[in-house]
Amino acid sequence: MTKFNTLICGVLAASVCLFGMLAAQPAVAQDWPQRNVRLILPFGAGSATDIAARLMGERLTARWGKPVVVENRPGGDGLIAINAFISANDDHVLLYASSASFLAHPYTQEKLPYDLERDLAPIARVTDTVLSVSVPGSSPVKTVADFVKAARVTPEKINAAGAAGVPEFTLDAFLKSENLKVIKVPYRDIVQAARDLAEDRIQFLLSSVAIMTALADAGKVRIIAIAARERSPLFKDIPSVAEAGYPGLVVETTAGLYGPKGMPLELRKRIGADVIAAAKDPAITAKISATGQDVRPGGPDELAATLKAQSANTAAVARILGMQRK
Repeated sequence: MTKFNTLICGVLAASVCLFGMLAAQPAVAQDWPQRNVRLILPFGAGSATDIAARLMGERLTARWGKPVVVENRPGGDGLIAINAFISANDDHVLLYASSASFLAHPYTQEKLPYDLERDLAPIARVTDTVLSVSVPGSSPVKTVADFVKAARVTPEKINAAGAAGVPEFTLDAFLKSENLKVIKVPYRDIVQAARDLAEDRIQFLLSSVAIMTALADAGKVRIIAIAARERSPLFKDIPSVAEAGYPGLVVETTAGLYGPKGMPLELRKRIGADVIAAAKDPAITAKISATGQDVRPGGPDELAATLKAQSANTAAVARILGMQRK
């Protein structure tokens, strides 16, 4: 065989190999999943994220033909769940989390064990979490203004808490802006904070409305405001914090699904499409909305754009606190 023929054969062989690799890529997405899928969550059972994950998990199990298992890993300001997700390094282990779980980390953690852009590959945005400002049902506080007044009259006598991440970060900035001296109580699981609020062990809580509605219906807690710029269509009778005159308590967070680093965009789009289809199912939408979440599904690009906008908002809160990225 001449050198020319040898060269041509080599080129053809390389081309066939490349074509085979390219042709195999769609099959990777089409063949996924090949075993059980684990959804790791940074919140406990009963939280807004948990409820949505389990509702969609049932539909995705039927759609994929493989069990979707929800794993609750609360605590550590979201780092316990994120570390479990990253250390798995498995495209069948996904992270389902609110952006509240990690956007404050660059300002609050001395050394992060992960990089948001490198280690969390956006798959799908699912819901915007409606957050609430709540007080014990027995409290005389009826408005945010009432709380501010009470905190000034009785400094360091009121216990307050916020869901880990951006809500707590926002609460800290609010307390500083209003020069309020309250006792901050940390919680590994924010669902326990809701129970303590009902028992008057804490007197102010900024958290998802999902964990408050049953307690509010029972008269054990009172939701005095929605932590948003405008009234929520789900809670039309409750004023927003901006409407109440306290825009510093506005919290915008989005629950979304993430894959491990290196997960191909094609696969993320395919999984995202299935998640969007599940979230848009009228029966699922109704049940998720009933927990106080605004269903707004989108693909990888939509989730990435949302994170960019919310990161800018978090940076503004950090400036109020005089904090810089660590």
